[in-house]
Amino acid sequence: MQRVGRHGRQPPEGGPTENGVGQEPGTHEPPPAEGPAATRAPRARPRLVFHTQLAHGSPTGRIEGFTNVKELYAKIAEVFDISPTEILFCTLNTHKVDMQKLLGGQIGLEDFIFAHVRGETKEVEVTKTEDALGLTITDNGAGYAFIKRIKEGSIINRLQTVCVGDSIEAINDHTIVGCRHYEVARMLRELPRAQPFTLRLVQPKKAFDMIGQRTRSSKSPSEGRVSSGKETLRLRTQGPAVLEEGPSPSEEEAARRVDDLLESYMGIRDSELASTMVEAAKGSPGAAQLARGLDSVLGEFAFPQEFVAEVWAAVCHPKGGQE
Repeated sequence: MQRVGRHGRQPPEGGPTENGVGQEPGTHEPPPAEGPAATRAPRARPRLVFHTQLAHGSPTGRIEGFTNVKELYAKIAEVFDISPTEILFCTLNTHKVDMQKLLGGQIGLEDFIFAHVRGETKEVEVTKTEDALGLTITDNGAGYAFIKRIKEGSIINRLQTVCVGDSIEAINDHTIVGCRHYEVARMLRELPRAQPFTLRLVQPKKAFDMIGQRTRSSKSPSEGRVSSGKETLRLRTQGPAVLEEGPSPSEEEAARRVDDLLESYMGIRDSELASTMVEAAKGSPGAAQLARGLDSVLGEFAFPQEFVAEVWAAVCHPKGGQE
């Protein structure tokens, strides 16, 4: 894919912006005045400009000034003159529907952001012949839950119209837009066996070679994570975004183990949630203390006690933690 514009360069410090987006070179402000104004201290927060495209093809835009995923989507939508609700999810450094490159809570400072937007809507009838459908659900942090993994040989795997990357818009005409991924996973688990139900799905808009991620089930140690070892922008649900070093290999491995446990127990994958739980476990002397800490900040998940114990063991036992 050819990227339009001067990729890799950001506008000069203090350069012109419009609606939070750096303008392309060619328009300049007058040089700063000499004297006291020229000796003012530099701004405390660095100016971070990220390049972005629509995954199905578009010119390159530049965005800045966001602190969470919803603000990020709003900035991208503003650049391309679309509604933020058109964006299903974003990937880093690839236009493909690649769940190993999914944007989570961290963005590397050199990462290129591709936004996948709404394509065709489709409905599929499913009969639950087993307890598990074979779906792993995640969400984009802005109201859309979508399919991150399809287990080979599962009920859903046998339905050729259902693909990784499809957003789940409704179950039996009951809209689930605005629901978190764990809520959607719970709804699907609670559906009765042998009774058909209907999924309304929205697939990402297609272009180039985006088709072909239907049944991918391999797991990567760095899935959904920034692993360059360089500084990253950490997006927060509350409060400003912060610059920090990328996760260490041991932290990435611990987060991967916790993410695997999330999939096993809850039918979801969420790299940012996994990282949050790793941080909480490292600061807890035992599983009971971790359970109380998670309840205080993540009580809506209602984690099973045995799950919390396994999380604590996965994070702390390799480092010699003791109950």
